[in-house]
Amino acid sequence: MVKSRDENWAAGDPAAGAPVAGAPAAEASVVDQDFESALAQLETLVARMESGALPLEQALQAYEQGVALAKLCQRKLDVAQEQVSVLQGNLLRPLSGDEADGDI
Repeated sequence: MVKSRDENWAAGDPAAGAPVAGAPAAEASVVDQDFESALAQLETLVARMESGALPLEQALQAYEQGVALAKLCQRKLDVAQEQVSVLQGNLLRPLSGDEADGDI
């Protein structure tokens, strides 16, 4: 049996383009990604959606995956911001007398 392009696409056939999972699967598929790869994937999804070439069902699935990717990126940015705040707090505080003398 020959599959249609949409069936190949949904099955994850690389020749048919990257599959776009539904909401629960979309959340699971983005959990282990680093910020840069998640952002690149989000940018690719946005470009595909903006092209207007996706059928309605695929556009909805792309949107759901995009939301999951955006949430992941935001969480990663929040963690990075917290780390920067901690570093700034430790580096930018005034030195006490012992620390200024090198007697930490």
